[in-house]
Amino acid sequence: MKVNFVDLKAQYQTIKDEVNEAIGGVLESCAFVNSRTFEKDFAEFIGTDFCVGVGNGTDALFMAMKSMGFGPGDELITASNTFIATAEGIGWTGAKPVFVDCDPVTYNLDPAKIEAAITERTKAIVPVHLYGQPADMDPILEIAAKHNLAVVEDAAQAHGATYKGRRIGTLGQAACFSFYPGKNLGAYGDAGAVTTNDEDLAAQIRKLGDHGSNVKYKHDFEGTNSRLDGIQGAVLSVKLRHLDKWTDRRIAVAARYNEGLKDVCVVPQTVGDVRHVFHLY
Repeated sequence: MKVNFVDLKAQYQTIKDEVNEAIGGVLESCAFVNSRTFEKDFAEFIGTDFCVGVGNGTDALFMAMKSMGFGPGDELITASNTFIATAEGIGWTGAKPVFVDCDPVTYNLDPAKIEAAITERTKAIVPVHLYGQPADMDPILEIAAKHNLAVVEDAAQAHGATYKGRRIGTLGQAACFSFYPGKNLGAYGDAGAVTTNDEDLAAQIRKLGDHGSNVKYKHDFEGTNSRLDGIQGAVLSVKLRHLDKWTDRRIAVAARYNEGLKDVCVVPQTVGDVRHVFHLY
């Protein structure tokens, strides 16, 4: 019997009426480009002042780091076992990704190995909340403060996760999310966002994603074209209302897996005061 890794059709059936109504609203309004409603909803959910929707999670990483001024000659420290998108986002700015090994229990970036990788060219640390478990942020933030480094969270797998009672996405200068369909909070196509409390940074990211412009046909620099379209935002706003409930279910199922597999193989361990959302088990 075939078992789907992610059964998006089954999920759709549980929210079909809500989704169809939301998509219909976009079709009626013809608000196809940008999704300010979802940006507001997601910022409130995460607990940041600003959310900027972009075309996908890889763009979110690149646009956040480009807008923070990173470029050629700079080094950004990140996890050696992350998905390639993290390195792509760094590399597209012209900066160099510097890889640090993971903690052997959580598989997240090991804070104890970060300082050995810092040079005079280091500008930021990019912790990745892999598989849905938050990285150990307090020591990472302490190291960043000690060396005057920025922190950019790669939260592509950690929608709704918390670290010591704080939502992932609120802990660094910016956080980058992917809403690829298979994510815990997934669109029906590509989508992404950056969350931040920095108003100027949010404005710069938005301008970068709209061809370097915030006034029609007036372009301050060569930007790119990366915005969260209205239909994807409408779908995400519907799913966001269900996310915490779905996360509770993931956590319960993971506990059952752990119990059943504990004598068979190494099982994931949740470490510290965190809410692990089990994007991947």
